Amino acid sequence: MTWTCRQHRIDLSSTRVMGIVNVTPDSFSDGGLYMRPGDAVAHARTLVRDGADIIDVGAESTRPGHRPLPAAAEWARLAPVLHQLMRELPDMPVSVDTYHTETAQRALDAGVSAINCVYEPDEEMWKLVRKSGCGFVVPVKFYRPLGEQVLQDPMVGFDTTREEDIAILGSIRRLTEKAPVLVGVSRKRVIGALTGEADPVKRLGGSVGAAVWCAMCGASVVRVHDVRETKQALSVVGAFAKAEGGVA
Repeated sequence: MTWTCRQHRIDLSSTRVMGIVNVTPDSFSDGGLYMRPGDAVAHARTLVRDGADIIDVGAESTRPGHRPLPAAAEWARLAPVLHQLMRELPDMPVSVDTYHTETAQRALDAGVSAINCVYEPDEEMWKLVRKSGCGFVVPVKFYRPLGEQVLQDPMVGFDTTREEDIAILGSIRRLTEKAPVLVGVSRKRVIGALTGEADPVKRLGGSVGAAVWCAMCGASVVRVHDVRETKQALSVVGAFAKAEGGVA
């Protein structure tokens, strides 16, 4: 099984790791850290060295109570980062986190490989996806089959309660029967609720545990802040899974 993202064909025979680059002043755990293009690109390079299989760049926070960002303002944040990324990491698949078709078109023109859409895509967005051949991530209830291009996201933490998030994470295996799944649970409120840790940056253990759970349930991609630690955990669990049943 593969995820087709324009010229990139990402092997999904094992769980892949998407590294997060937030070019935002108000994201819940790293807002303001990578607003300068140079800082954002340096962070992306670090994530690649740590083993990220794809980089996801977003310019609008989706934390509870966030203010929607107009497409023009979103692109103003994204453009310098994407242009530099394309120059410095030309062989790296890059995704842009946006629900604006205008932004998606500009990002694809700049050379990105995938669009990560967190709300219902309009018909123009679907047309763009089909025309460009890009990878596409879409909320579960808006999923449409389109060859190997589309992943479904169960949307943990989007206007959901702790109980609802736990139920979502408990349903990953069932969701994978329909189509490949991408899960973003890194540092989110459900991790804080389950661990009692109020500081999102200190939720590493819970976040890695959640990523391992999702991988064991068949998730194709996990979207994370802490790439190095997640990759280590997945490599160890993957080795054990391969050996399962091999000892008499």
